[in-house]
Amino acid sequence: MLSTLQSTHSSVHVDKLDLWATELPRFDGDTLEAKYAILHGQSHTPEQAEAWKRVEAVIERFKSADWYLFSLPMWNFGIPYVLKHFIDVIVQPGLTFSFSPSEGYKGLVTGKKAAAVYARGGAYGPGTGAEGYDLQSKYLAVILGFIGVTDLADIFVEPTMAGPADLEAMVTKAKELAVATAKAW
Repeated sequence: MLSTLQSTHSSVHVDKLDLWATELPRFDGDTLEAKYAILHGQSHTPEQAEAWKRVEAVIERFKSADWYLFSLPMWNFGIPYVLKHFIDVIVQPGLTFSFSPSEGYKGLVTGKKAAAVYARGGAYGPGTGAEGYDLQSKYLAVILGFIGVTDLADIFVEPTMAGPADLEAMVTKAKELAVATAKAW
């Protein structure tokens, strides 16, 4: 998908974020207190301000992209914990969403496109009887929509535990969809 995207849009710069190798801010101590200060309309202490800069840096990197490509395995019907941690860092009031009594919640990360490639051992799509177990794609769609990213293409690679012939056909189909998605962007 990335190679097609880069050949279709020569100005594309890829910024790969490997969540397994990235140290994300933890929400404890000064970072947690900084978030509470924001929620309560209070000023930050110098320590809180420094801690919050690390959160803002992750959010700014995320918001600087025009397109997002997520590649994730299904873990216990959901997303890997490192992606949940990343989401917990970027979903912040005033930075990726706002709230007002008259408008409710409003996503601030708009005009962006996203694609998600989901790898799953079993089959959880429509007609499988296991649709209710798909907490992976549902969660990602809800959270991205909440912050304003509503143009999301889903690419499912399932069931990866299929036999070799079925697996090869499924991967080929997923690659074709990925290429078509990249060309459409």
